[in-house]
Amino acid sequence: MQRLCLIAIIFLGIQIRCFAQPYAIPANVKKVVFIGNSITYAGYYVSCIDAYLRLQYPERNFEVINVGLPSETVSGLSEPGHAGGQFPRPDLHERLKRILEKLKPDLVFACYGMNDGIYMPFDDNRFKKFQEGINWLHDEVVQTGASIIHITPPIYDEQKGKSYANVLDIYADWLTSQRYTYNWSVIDIHWPMKKYLEDHRLKDSTFRFADDGIHPNNNGHFIMAKQILLSLGETKIAGAADMQDVLRAYKNGDSVFHLIEKRQAIKKDTYLTFIGHKRPGMNVGLPLPEAQQQCAVIDKQILMLTKP
Repeated sequence: MQRLCLIAIIFLGIQIRCFAQPYAIPANVKKVVFIGNSITYAGYYVSCIDAYLRLQYPERNFEVINVGLPSETVSGLSEPGHAGGQFPRPDLHERLKRILEKLKPDLVFACYGMNDGIYMPFDDNRFKKFQEGINWLHDEVVQTGASIIHITPPIYDEQKGKSYANVLDIYADWLTSQRYTYNWSVIDIHWPMKKYLEDHRLKDSTFRFADDGIHPNNNGHFIMAKQILLSLGETKIAGAADMQDVLRAYKNGDSVFHLIEKRQAIKKDTYLTFIGHKRPGMNVGLPLPEAQQQCAVIDKQILMLTKP
């Protein structure tokens, strides 16, 4: 029975990947918050999205905040001896309420799954904990009046382990199926990344997104950002091979992007410290007023660069 259920999930995933739908950001959205694990904290894909929105829609004044936390899960699970036994994996349950109360987002992008299978072969109980965590996350965000868009987990490179790569295939397909089960907004980055990787390995067997099989390089982050933007209806970037291709279409695009990366680096540590968390080893951010002052200076520079 378990095997039949897994086959059904995979088959459903194959079908629904053919029917991706666009999600327009509602007109009343101003504050956009990204939550997730170390891939989100690394932030290049978030900076790509922030820069595109700033350049394409300067009049909307989106505020994009990245509060991804390395090692975090939505399942609440942690493997024995994580981080050499120094600390268990952070659990989103511990800080989500503070994120929602202190940041008051209009829209949340959530990207979980990579850590939630605990890098072990597929297990029904771990899968159930992931499902329960995602359902809880969805309900908590919606109850505040904010919208949430779920992002499927990035790929785990099967050259590092086919078993865990398959786990994330299953997790991604289940999450994508919630589009149709509950009419959720779900953007699939998992299978586009997998196809890109497979296509490039036909030409170069050593091609990879991540040396460790987990943390994508800037190329992998751009594929994530591109798929998210395409799913938001931004079809003009369909032919872009990298972020430089996107930026060339805008006056001072490259300079604006570097300023946004600088602003994102300040804000993410500041807001993680402001919200609070239990993960050791993180940078201590600036006091919020000081960070806001520095970001205001950067915003003025961006405004000057984007004037018609």
